[in-house]
Amino acid sequence: MGSLYFSFLFFLISTLFLSSQANLKLHLQPSTDHDESFTSVLISQQGLDFIKDLLINKAISSFIPLQLPATIEKSARIPFLGNVHMVVSNVTIYKIDVLSSYVKPGDTGIVIVASGTTCNLTMNWHYSYSSWLFPIEISDGGRASVQVEGMDVGLTLGLKIHEGTLNLSLLDSGCYVKEITIKLDGGASWLYQGMINAFEEQIGSAVESAITNKLKDGILKLDSFLQALPKEIPVDDNASLNVSFVENPLLSSSSIQFDINGLFTASNKAPVPKYYRQSRQPSVFCSDQPKMLGISLDEAVFNSASALYYDAEFMEWIVDKVPDQALLNTAGWRFIIPQLYKKYPNADMNLNISLSSPPIIRIAEHSMGATVYADVIIDVVQAGEVIPVACISLVSKLKYNGWYLLFFSLHLCLSSFC
Repeated sequence: MGSLYFSFLFFLISTLFLSSQANLKLHLQPSTDHDESFTSVLISQQGLDFIKDLLINKAISSFIPLQLPATIEKSARIPFLGNVHMVVSNVTIYKIDVLSSYVKPGDTGIVIVASGTTCNLTMNWHYSYSSWLFPIEISDGGRASVQVEGMDVGLTLGLKIHEGTLNLSLLDSGCYVKEITIKLDGGASWLYQGMINAFEEQIGSAVESAITNKLKDGILKLDSFLQALPKEIPVDDNASLNVSFVENPLLSSSSIQFDINGLFTASNKAPVPKYYRQSRQPSVFCSDQPKMLGISLDEAVFNSASALYYDAEFMEWIVDKVPDQALLNTAGWRFIIPQLYKKYPNADMNLNISLSSPPIIRIAEHSMGATVYADVIIDVVQAGEVIPVACISLVSKLKYNGWYLLFFSLHLCLSSFC
């Protein structure tokens, strides 16, 4: 009889635990605290470097090929030759290499600098002149390759939160060309190399202007992308995750922290009671610096999910099949509840398990615990009729430290309908 009692007790615990694990699909309930943050995301310096490299590669791939809009012209009067007209056109950047770069958050914004950058360009060149010595116009032209070396590109970005979305603005930008080398191809290029070198300053200015304008366009597109991001992410038909930003980002010398609402909300927007305790947790702190990203979740996030799915009636289960099917027959309970077997001998049974309130989740610095209140109604199935005969109220408390279950307590209270 003692072994049967402990088998029954183990059966109840296993059924409750396994059923909750199999059916709680991360669904739960909403809140109206849209101006409070319950989730923090911290991007460390390593994470910022990763994002910076990603943005630089994306920017280069979107720039190339970049055709400079201007046609550069120059005229000069040269003794004995007369007026010489020189034109450079179709200047196109077809390759950009970044030697080094860094990103640095600060009080005024985020600074991104790419230094030692090289650019490779192609262009068309043409010249013509006429003089009293030669009554006809003389002209020549061809292609040229241009290499820009030692170019520095920098920008400062501002981050602000407006109505739950992240706004990105370009506070400052600049592009500075240090050295240009032009090599002519075609025609009598060796003869005119010196004259074409006079275009170095104009080509450098055109490159600086074109890249600066492209940066401005790119930041505007990135800002539009960020503002188009949804403020809620659907989880299923019942719940959504509120990912709207709360307060402006916190910038330090080596990290950026974003605060978001982070609570689960009802998809139908119907008001739901709050069962969770709002307790702000400390901001994210990563003691292990190599981590790129740290996420801090307040216990209210879990409790909002718990309350949501409880209200949506997801925490109710009917158990009519178990590995040891004899447990779902009154004969298996005759030593535990003798009057049940006496009134319904050898009758099939099922267990109607429901939580009487949302599970309460508590999070500490090194552990996580939950308190679950559940009712198990024992039903007897007789002649197709389901008859509730007893109710067992359970209060279970679980506490985890890392991957290990540290503590489990179970309280039973039996009331009979017989």
